[in-house]
Amino acid sequence: MNLRNLPLDWETNPKSSYIPILYQGEIVGFCKPKHASRIVEALNEDEKLRKALKLACLDLLDEINGDITQAEALMKKYMKVVSRPKYGTAAIAALLRDRQKELDLSDQEFFSFCDSYRLYSKQLGKIFAGTPVEDDLLLPLSRILGLSIDRIISIRDGNA
Repeated sequence: MNLRNLPLDWETNPKSSYIPILYQGEIVGFCKPKHASRIVEALNEDEKLRKALKLACLDLLDEINGDITQAEALMKKYMKVVSRPKYGTAAIAALLRDRQKELDLSDQEFFSFCDSYRLYSKQLGKIFAGTPVEDDLLLPLSRILGLSIDRIISIRDGNA
């Protein structure tokens, strides 16, 4: 192997320009101009949605004569509910739903697909209902999801 032909790890490109992205007047990063506006727009949209959620929580607490100082806790509760699960049976169920969408299969077609890997509809239904995933389902889940058994175990047990 000729080491002289390998590219160097560090390089410069004086023809490439980047623009700063600011948060409350401070530079937080740089990116190419064609991506900057989309990134900033998405971040501002996120901020607007958080403000709207806070207003909704305050309105809700006001209507039920609740303690408005609990708005932040209520926001966190709702954010947790809508967040994608990272571990446990719910995370595996989410991965299965993603796989179904990726394959563009109806529910019935997906059940048949999983059946072919020895994950039967009754077992699949239990996963979607939140029943803990047993060890005997690891191999079929691994094949269906295209993940290693170790990765499935780490997701199931919360070591992801």
